[in-house]
Amino acid sequence: MNKTLLKDLIEKPITGEWGLEGNRIKVLRSTNFSNKGVIDLKNLVFRDIPEHKIVSKKLKKGDIIIEKSGGGPNQPVGRVVYFDLDEEFICNNFTSILRPRITRVFPKYLHYFLFASHKFGLTQSFQNKTIGIINLQLSRYVDNLKIPLPPLETQKRIAQILDEAAALRDKTKQLLTEYDLLAQSIFFEMFGDPLANPKKWKVSKLKELSTKIGSGNTPKGGSKVYVGKGISFFRSQNVWKKNLIMDDIAFIDQETHEGMKKSSLKHGDILMTKTGRINTENSSLGRPAMYLGEDDKANLNGHVYLIRLKKDVQNEYILFILTTNQYREHIRRVCVGGIDKRQLNKNHLEEFPIIYPPMKLQKEFTEKLKLINQQKELAKQELKESKDLFNCLLQKAFKGELV
Repeated sequence: MNKTLLKDLIEKPITGEWGLEGNRIKVLRSTNFSNKGVIDLKNLVFRDIPEHKIVSKKLKKGDIIIEKSGGGPNQPVGRVVYFDLDEEFICNNFTSILRPRITRVFPKYLHYFLFASHKFGLTQSFQNKTIGIINLQLSRYVDNLKIPLPPLETQKRIAQILDEAAALRDKTKQLLTEYDLLAQSIFFEMFGDPLANPKKWKVSKLKELSTKIGSGNTPKGGSKVYVGKGISFFRSQNVWKKNLIMDDIAFIDQETHEGMKKSSLKHGDILMTKTGRINTENSSLGRPAMYLGEDDKANLNGHVYLIRLKKDVQNEYILFILTTNQYREHIRRVCVGGIDKRQLNKNHLEEFPIIYPPMKLQKEFTEKLKLINQQKELAKQELKESKDLFNCLLQKAFKGELV
């Protein structure tokens, strides 16, 4: 298939504008870039921009916005999003507008190719790093990136196939969200707000429901003692909301593990991150998850708390309370530290107020939760398959094979 340079398929890139504080026009930033190539309108800002600049720089449907500065070790600069909104926006000075020449290239097709270029690593060859910042060499990117260019009708068909695959993926992901909302609805109907306690349930402190609350340890020698295989060693990056992520798990040997017996994990233990940030949707502070592995086959470091509940306590019920938005706000109120990094002290954790309705109701809720989680697991498998399908189709389009 013939390839065409990007510069021949777009008009001259339009640099974004930041302007002054104000409320004249909405401005999209890299914060509004999702990793799926679509615009996320959370944390939207308004700025004062002179009218003549708004006229020359406002976004049009079909524009592609590219990130020029930012990124990091695990997220290279050069992400793109597709603009298809009806309202008036401009983008900021860390981004630029790539406006396709519609007589030569179908905008959504070009967007998918640029999205694939970033996803599969091609964009990295056009970035450079200054102190603390990664920049995209936009001129070199535009002048040298080659685009497979089938006929326009074929481009439209490819874009439609990818649109449909993305819609299937997003629909499945939305189903997971709806299951979470169902669980929340059942909880609030049965028990009410876990902190306001409008139903006047008995309240116990977390320490009264636990046999152990404490943090893990950093082994002597730090990361130097990690081994390729052995005892799983959980760090804060492994502990997410109701989920333990094993992608970046570290391992320690049996001897090191034996020297850290106090933080050896048991099946059903709840882990919670001790330090981190609080100003993002996936705040790294106070994220709880349950360990479902075998007894004494895992350990944890000093940035993670271990909560071991009494035998007669419903672990799933307590975990659910700790993952509610109400508890997220409670953690924000009681944590200590600076703006960028906060800490949840042990005494804060021990004093957490837990509504404690009759055990019969707790068990009834956990049984309902179990059924919802079973459906979620099926949906997660469907999501994985739909993601794999989208990525497979994207790779074929990237190679010029999806025709």
